Amino acid sequence: MIFSHISDTHLGFVQYYSEEREQDVYTAFDEAIDLSIKDHVDFVIFAGDIFHVPNPSGKAILVLANALKRLKQNSIDSFFILGEHDISRIRATPVPFVYHNLEFSKYIGNGKPFYYKDVMLVGFDKRRKTEAHTFESDFAQADSQAKKHTGHKILVLHQGISEINKFAGELSSSDLPKNFTYYAMGHLHDKELKKFSNLGGPLAYPGSIELTSSEGIKETQKGFYQVDISSTEAKPTWIKLDTRPQLSIKTEFENLKNEVDLLSEKLKTFARKPIVEIKIHGEKIETDLVQSQITRLYPLALRCFWKSMQDEENNGLTFVDRPAKIDDEMFKLAKDILNSESWANFAIRDLLPLLSANQIDEANHLVIENFDRFKKEKKNAN
Repeated sequence: MIFSHISDTHLGFVQYYSEEREQDVYTAFDEAIDLSIKDHVDFVIFAGDIFHVPNPSGKAILVLANALKRLKQNSIDSFFILGEHDISRIRATPVPFVYHNLEFSKYIGNGKPFYYKDVMLVGFDKRRKTEAHTFESDFAQADSQAKKHTGHKILVLHQGISEINKFAGELSSSDLPKNFTYYAMGHLHDKELKKFSNLGGPLAYPGSIELTSSEGIKETQKGFYQVDISSTEAKPTWIKLDTRPQLSIKTEFENLKNEVDLLSEKLKTFARKPIVEIKIHGEKIETDLVQSQITRLYPLALRCFWKSMQDEENNGLTFVDRPAKIDDEMFKLAKDILNSESWANFAIRDLLPLLSANQIDEANHLVIENFDRFKKEKKNAN
């Protein structure tokens, strides 16, 4: 028996006002579903953050519906829990429940065991770090039930584990129930596979299926796990998805022209236009000369940014399809006001585009999502 473990699909995520970036997410998701069908998996687990916002667009809703329909047509069942992006702060009914009610997929995020053939599935929706203590009794009950079950036992969670990411950690491995044979995790966007001596099986994060704005621009692989549970041991195999390339390049200002020459040739080799970030070092960086070189990459890249690494005062972010000086000045103003480069990047790069596009709900969700981090940094600074 084999199942697919997919997480953090963030359907409906739009980056850089770009329809292409929205479609990138749908393309990666459809590829994961198609590969699962081709490989004849028995079922699929979605480990939270199915949608990017609690009130997703009609297109995002339809993409998921069509995917679940294809799974059902191929006699493949699916199960899901909710991540923080799926849960409305105003107590609205989560959109994924529609698929549960229509029997397209099965909701298992309430902690109650669900038995699929000889497999026991137990899932819990996302809980905030301040609520993590409420897992104690629920995990104890789940562990007791798992101990009695002779087949495979799969725990599905959308939480950060501190041994894997201390900054995003909400639980430690020692908090988890011990008697499960596979721990299907969501929430962290980088793939991880760990075996803890105190747990009955591997703990796995597939990561997000596409890069999101919180991850920055970097060369990385995205995908999901297929897990073979034909024997007593759960054996995950990494399945790579064909995502849009993203490149982050460092260069000296004096070598910029040569770097752009080399990069231009490299970009021509990609089937899809990459997203490119160039970090430029130098004592005196001339914006006009930089811009004249960077614009050469514009026809070859979906988006191209450059960042001056000259010093803290001149650090800035520039889009090649917008006036360079405007971006520089907005970033400088934000950094002066917030006294933080990271929060200036958040304000100008993440929040401002949403507000400019009148995506108020998504902007509000992004602020709520980052509020605890803001408070923690402020407390540490004082």
